Amino acid sequence: MSSKQLMALAVHIKSIRKQANLSQEQLALMANIDRSFVSRLERGIANPSYLILLQLASALGCKLKELIPD
Repeated sequence: MSSKQLMALAVHIKSIRKQANLSQEQLALMANIDRSFVSRLERGIANPSYLILLQLASALGCKLKELIPD
């Protein structure tokens, strides 16, 4: 994944999280991942695995394809 793709993913996930009125900590708890990872992900410096993306989608109440930007 390129840095542009990571940044697009970062912006998109942050937008979905904010629309759900969740803090990074709340999302991390719901997705069973570390809050610092959510922070790194939203800054585009973490490259999430498929399983992490599934956990985030589940926590955000969306399908995986909705989590991935066009």
